[in-house]
Amino acid sequence: MRRVLLPLLLVAALLGGCSTPDPEPAPTPAGGTAALPGPVPADLALRPAPGTAPAAPAFTGALTDGTPLAAAELWAQRPVVLTFFSSWCTTCADRQAALSELARSYRDRVVFVGVAGADQADEVQDYLRAHRVEYPVVLDDQQTIWRSYAVREPPAVVLVAKGGALLRGWPGGLDAPALDRWLRELVLAGPP
Repeated sequence: MRRVLLPLLLVAALLGGCSTPDPEPAPTPAGGTAALPGPVPADLALRPAPGTAPAAPAFTGALTDGTPLAAAELWAQRPVVLTFFSSWCTTCADRQAALSELARSYRDRVVFVGVAGADQADEVQDYLRAHRVEYPVVLDDQQTIWRSYAVREPPAVVLVAKGGALLRGWPGGLDAPALDRWLRELVLAGPP
């Protein structure tokens, strides 16, 4: 009996040490909660919005990781730049690196929010990673947000003042240096 049990125990012990490793955790989605801004800087100086500016259409949507985002909560504290894009948009891709760099330079002072429409979530992730987009991105599968801002095709950029006044929109988008000039002219009262 011992002769039979001993080899079986030895085999069981050897096989027990050969367990399969735990699967790798899924990468954190780009454009999710981790990309939301930090606290508003104490030295943030802003220009007042013109009293004649209309209110920006408020919206809620889900970030790429499923976290709900209410735009009005963001622009209650600081200005917001909405960037409307799609992963298949070549103009969006051509301008994205400079736009991502601009968003990093204004981090926490001005919130950039991407609104991805007419797209698939996995393709949006590929785009965000390829272009190092580090700001929050709302998935707008049905293009509801796009329609509320009269966006027909990407790219488009919208500037919203602190408090929610719609300052300016650019169908067809604009490049990062031009957006930087508009931020300094319309929104920021001090150095970035």
